[in-house]
Amino acid sequence: MISPVLQDDRVMLSPLTLTNYKELIDIALQDKLVQYSPSEINTPNSLRNYVEIALQQAKAGTSIPYIIYDKKFNKYAGSTRFMNINLKNKVLHIGSTWIGKEFHGTGLNSHMKELMLTYAFNTLGFEKVEFRVDERNIASRKAIEKLGCTLEGILRKDVYLLDGFKRNTCCYGLLKNEWAAKQ
Repeated sequence: MISPVLQDDRVMLSPLTLTNYKELIDIALQDKLVQYSPSEINTPNSLRNYVEIALQQAKAGTSIPYIIYDKKFNKYAGSTRFMNINLKNKVLHIGSTWIGKEFHGTGLNSHMKELMLTYAFNTLGFEKVEFRVDERNIASRKAIEKLGCTLEGILRKDVYLLDGFKRNTCCYGLLKNEWAAKQ
């Protein structure tokens, strides 16, 4: 699957690589940045491993990982990806998203999600985009709901987190026609 640069006046999403991920080391070290995620990124080695796994998934055609650059602040901000790509059923997930705390509440996340949704629906031809989020992560849930996504269900005791807690995972979905109606 192709990995084009996606951008607007606020954000640029470029393919994540084993070179540019180093721009994210300081952000990944922020305390509790991914507290609701099963991914470990809080050391340079764990971040490199995280990127290597994302690139393996990209090679297998199940993921398109990006590094996020905030044009307003002229700084790298984090990472996101298309994942669990299912070409047969025309469904994919947007996830593994994390941005530095200084970018929270700045509108960056909604800009990048809108770029990704437009690309997934209008260019790649997917019919549904899903998001998975920890039930306790209220800020992320509200952001996903603002995009027009519907809570489709909650997977109980679904994923172990790094601290050993087994989270409930909220499953949100957005259909192509729902996205089109918002545009």
